[in-house]
Amino acid sequence: MFNFGWGVLFVLVNFALFLLCYRMLGKTGLYAWVAAAVILANIQVVKTIGMFGFVMTLGNTMYGTIYLTTDLINEKYGEKEAKKAVWFGFFFLLMSTAIMQMALVFQPQETDFGDPALQTIFGLAPRIALGSLAAYFVSQLLDVKIFSKLRAKFPSRNQLWIRINGSIGVSQMVDTLIFCTIAFAGEYSWGIWWDIVITTYVLKFIIAIASTPVIYWARSFRTKEA
Repeated sequence: MFNFGWGVLFVLVNFALFLLCYRMLGKTGLYAWVAAAVILANIQVVKTIGMFGFVMTLGNTMYGTIYLTTDLINEKYGEKEAKKAVWFGFFFLLMSTAIMQMALVFQPQETDFGDPALQTIFGLAPRIALGSLAAYFVSQLLDVKIFSKLRAKFPSRNQLWIRINGSIGVSQMVDTLIFCTIAFAGEYSWGIWWDIVITTYVLKFIIAIASTPVIYWARSFRTKEA
C-alpha cells in the first residue's frame, strides 16, 4: 500500500509542477517540460516496482505527461507546433543518450565512486534508448495526428476530453508495445513481460484520464503566446 499512496502523491506532484512550468514560462515552458520529461522518464524506467501483485516500471507518470503536453500544445497552438515539440523531445532524448554512452567509456579514477552507479543506471541505455526513441517517435506523431482528426470531428471546447483520451488511448497502446518489445523482450520471463506491458498501458491510461482536468485548467491560462 505504501507504493500506491506514494504513487498518488507522485502523480499529483508531477501535475502540479507541469502546471507551474506552463504558468510561469508559457509555451516555452511546455517545450522545456517535454525535454525534461523524456530524459527523466528514461532514467526512471530502469527501476521496477511492485503494486497490487503486479510488476511495473517507474517512469510511466513522467512519460505520460509528455502526451499531456503535446495535446495541450496541439489544442492551443496547433498541430504544427505539437509536431515541433515531438521533434524537440526526440532530439533531447537522442542527445542525452549519445552523451551518456560516451561518458561511460571513460576509465574512472581509482577512488571514483560514481561510475558503478552510472553504469547500473545507464548500462541498459542502448536497448532502452532504442525502444524509447522508436516508441516515442511513432506514438507521439500518431497522438498528434489522431488528436487533430478528433478535433475536426469533435471541435467543441467541452469535447476536449474526447480528443485527449481518444488520441492517448490509441497512441499509448502503440507506445507500450513498441517500447516493451524492444527494451524488455528476453530480459524478463514472458510472464513478467506481459505484466509490464499490461500494467504500463493501464497505468498510462489512468494517468491520461486523471490528467483531463489538468489540461482543461491549463487551457484557461493566459500567456503571451495565446
